[in-house]
Amino acid sequence: MKRFGIDSAVFSLKAYIAAMMAVYFSIQIGLERPYWAFLTSYIVAQPLAGAVLSKALFRVIGTFVGAAASVVMVPGLVNSPVLLVGAIGLWLALCVFVSLLDRTPRAYAFVLAGYTAVLIVLPSVDTPGAIFETASLRLQEITVGILCGSLVHGLVLPQSISSFLLRRVSTILLDAERWSSDSLQPNPDPSVDAERRRLALDITELHQLSIHLPFETARVAPRIRTVRALQDQLSLIMPLGAAVTDRIEQLDVEAAIPDDVHSLLDDARDWLRNLDRLEAAEREEQARQLQARCTELEPVVSTDSSWHDLMLLSLVSRLSTLIRAHRDCRDLSEQLSSLDRRPVSARAAELLEGRRGRELHYDVGGAARGAIGAFITIAVGSALWIGSGWTEAYAGVMLAGVFSALFSAAPDPLAPLRAFFLGTLIAIVIGAIYGYAILPALHGFPEFAAALAPALLLLGALMSSPRYGGFALPMLLGLGSPLLIAPTYVSRFGSYVDGALAQLVGIVFAITMIRLLQSSGLEAAIRRTIRAGWKDIAERSNLMAPADFQGWINRMLDRIALLAPRLAMSGKSPGSPLYDALRDLRTGVAIGELRDLRLAMTAEKSAPVTKVLRDVGEYYRKLEPEREKPAAPALLADIDRALKEVLGDENPRFVRSGALALISLRRNLFPEAEPMKETPA
Repeated sequence: MKRFGIDSAVFSLKAYIAAMMAVYFSIQIGLERPYWAFLTSYIVAQPLAGAVLSKALFRVIGTFVGAAASVVMVPGLVNSPVLLVGAIGLWLALCVFVSLLDRTPRAYAFVLAGYTAVLIVLPSVDTPGAIFETASLRLQEITVGILCGSLVHGLVLPQSISSFLLRRVSTILLDAERWSSDSLQPNPDPSVDAERRRLALDITELHQLSIHLPFETARVAPRIRTVRALQDQLSLIMPLGAAVTDRIEQLDVEAAIPDDVHSLLDDARDWLRNLDRLEAAEREEQARQLQARCTELEPVVSTDSSWHDLMLLSLVSRLSTLIRAHRDCRDLSEQLSSLDRRPVSARAAELLEGRRGRELHYDVGGAARGAIGAFITIAVGSALWIGSGWTEAYAGVMLAGVFSALFSAAPDPLAPLRAFFLGTLIAIVIGAIYGYAILPALHGFPEFAAALAPALLLLGALMSSPRYGGFALPMLLGLGSPLLIAPTYVSRFGSYVDGALAQLVGIVFAITMIRLLQSSGLEAAIRRTIRAGWKDIAERSNLMAPADFQGWINRMLDRIALLAPRLAMSGKSPGSPLYDALRDLRTGVAIGELRDLRLAMTAEKSAPVTKVLRDVGEYYRKLEPEREKPAAPALLADIDRALKEVLGDENPRFVRSGALALISLRRNLFPEAEPMKETPA
């Protein structure tokens, strides 16, 4: 079906029906500007029904808040244009700041609250007494568009977001199992390592999709906490797979992998390759057997143990945890697919118990930069508008404000703005043909709807395509001109040209302001994200509380997901920075293990571990993205000294956990260091 564009055609037809319903009902109930309902119906249009309803709800909330803010601001400041411009700029900046910190689809409500006020206030400067009526009408027009879009997309052949989510989960699990299977080979395919980093993007995608689940209309939706639990288990796979690969490479250098370990790795690879075909009971039993073999092959380590034994301990221990994570992912996948709310297994119930929200990276500096940019854009644009004396210039300022809110979170905001400029330019030409060659000859709403159908249906189909959507949406919005979508036809070519020119000037102004204010924005965002991970490690190293492993892993994977597209857009190879971020992720896990060990030991026994933690924190605290430097040899000596002390402890639990953590830390910070021939004296 997708090959012949059936899905796109159905989506376009539903969007067209919703838009025409919005225009018709707006005219019937006497709304003066039905084009707002038309525009809104296309803005909320999404292929997935749940996404339409959630976006519609967020848009209603944002529009209401923005309208209320307009009514509050204008009456008291109408006689002070500078203060009014400052107030609307501050309001937009506040909304942009909060939206950039939210980092979920809910952020759309804050974006709407910001630019709705701009859309209401700027055209009302000359008629401040009618601000309440203007805000009320705008809210009604937008609500009509939202209701029509939600009704059509939610009830007519709805595309289930749950089904889409389950398909994505199936694909992600197959990819993760393939990557882990390949990592168990002595010479894994280098390309798989690059693909495995995509798992961070996949986990972020699941998080974004899960926000829409409460709005599902096509079937009983999976619980959000099940998606969160699956994200937790998927997040373990990347660091565990990398650790297992490293240990295999270290042992294989000396051809020192025992035959029984080789056999275990082969069987684990076969199990991973067949996971999607195994029944739950068989999957559980085989996982239990593999984990039992891992436990049997763990060498008992002490001060007399060789480096080979320590690496072997690390390998089979991390492998056992990796097997458990994949088994848990499959259990949770079945839980997602089940229409029964009861847990599908005892393990699934354990994983779901007390599940919290996913921890994300928050870029306060980036949010502040976006907010300041939005304020300056409104302030400078308003000054140019007032100084030029061009009445229609307010439309350009409005568009610039809208774009500063919409694209402030984009890795490269110039890309969608260029697409908007081209799409708007094409729409102006098409709109002129409609407005002054076709519409004058029409009589009645049916002819009007039929005349618009070819253009709207074609653009609606293109809108559903990731490749052409960036051009199609601005073309659709451009066709929603006040002179084209109106209760009665009025031929005002001069006004049409004036408004069209103001739109293009507004887009050019937005591009100019972004170039001036964010010339180094992408590079700065990359540096802030990398530095945030280092700062987090430095702070975690000195904490005297139990480690929050899942919170740390979630935040670092979120940072990796943010870094990947930014590095690609900056023209840099993402390989090295993302590899370093993955190394930092594993380092943070090792630090957490050492912190838990320190809490369990006496202060005297934990002194070497405390010194290692302090030195690691100091190392990461001094790192700068432009001047990275390797860890000092003294830190390597401290790690080896702490390893000796831990291996000599009389508590076997401390010996094992301490050895695993310190080995991981040593391999992460000193990957090129010579293998220890014997434990340090």
